[in-house]
Amino acid sequence: MIYNEIKHVIRHFRYTGEYRSVREIASGNVNVTYRLTFRQSDGSDIEYILQRINTVAFRDPVELMKNILLVCDHITASMARAHLDTSRRIMEFISADNGSLLYRDAAGNYWRSYLYIGGCTAYDGITEPRQFYEAGRGFGEFQKFLFDFPTDKLVETIPGFHDTRKRFYTFVASVAADKVGRAKGLDAEIDFFFDRRKMMSSIVDLMADGTIPTRVTHNDTKLNNVLIDDATGKAICVIDLDTVMPGSALYDYGDAIRYGASTAPEDETDLDKIHIDMNLFRVFTDGFVSEVAGALTRSEIHNLPLGIKVITCELAMRFLTDYLDGDLYFKIRYPRHNLDRARAQMRLLEEVESHFDEMTAYVDSLIPDREEDE
Repeated sequence: MIYNEIKHVIRHFRYTGEYRSVREIASGNVNVTYRLTFRQSDGSDIEYILQRINTVAFRDPVELMKNILLVCDHITASMARAHLDTSRRIMEFISADNGSLLYRDAAGNYWRSYLYIGGCTAYDGITEPRQFYEAGRGFGEFQKFLFDFPTDKLVETIPGFHDTRKRFYTFVASVAADKVGRAKGLDAEIDFFFDRRKMMSSIVDLMADGTIPTRVTHNDTKLNNVLIDDATGKAICVIDLDTVMPGSALYDYGDAIRYGASTAPEDETDLDKIHIDMNLFRVFTDGFVSEVAGALTRSEIHNLPLGIKVITCELAMRFLTDYLDGDLYFKIRYPRHNLDRARAQMRLLEEVESHFDEMTAYVDSLIPDREEDE
């Protein structure tokens, strides 16, 4: 029974009302998540989310929560300055009985809790293009509200997450080591990434020379990390902020398109099914740019399609690296799963490359007519 597994934790958070029920939410891939219901004195119910933080993925939950609180507070202040109602728009955390937002149990597990936002949906897949537009607008708002955030206040919850140059060197080392004897017969796949190593480091280079600035980035911009209001169909809140850290807005935009505008799953084995849906590309881009046009620089907006190429290539290389290493990082369902994932993302990258000029022209057409950025 789930309750018996978490009852020792529930009593340490400052919930209101009387406990009624719990169910596990299985859609997440990292943390363990539960949805709790508490009956209030007036007969109504309040729901909460309770999560056990994965300390293998996130080794410092205290610093992780500091990141999240800093970002949430800044978004709240930005919305207040714009005279926007913040209800249901920001994650509201529940204090533990020690006054902290984290409770550490006897086994060393870290737990946190926040109010469940009702009347909205986190879609796992696109059923109509409007949802992807709203996802773009939601992630665009996230960037807009944080465009002036001092990124040096944040820690890297996963150090070097998008350091593509370092990831390439890791890949080269994995090829050379060939620890589990899988490199034979993969010359074409290995050459694929050697041929694109300069492109992969292009965002890192643009940030290093100041062409594009460092921003707060979400780093997991899948559709289901934006809550869509059931009544209005509008994006209301960006969730799952564990990977919030300094980076480039191009990464968030690129990953959203990579995941949402592909015509096939990221592990599709029939490569002929893998294309980039240009209509969905335009839909998401319209929503995203409608919010960031006054916040991001012209250079950032112009280079948004570069984010799609870099992120798709990076992920494909990470899949192949993990395959060569013996599947140590990504969960797999069968022995060649990571190789299939790598090949699928490689094909998707080729599709992106074939549409890159069209993508860039479309993004440029959306850049507002304003003075050159200072």
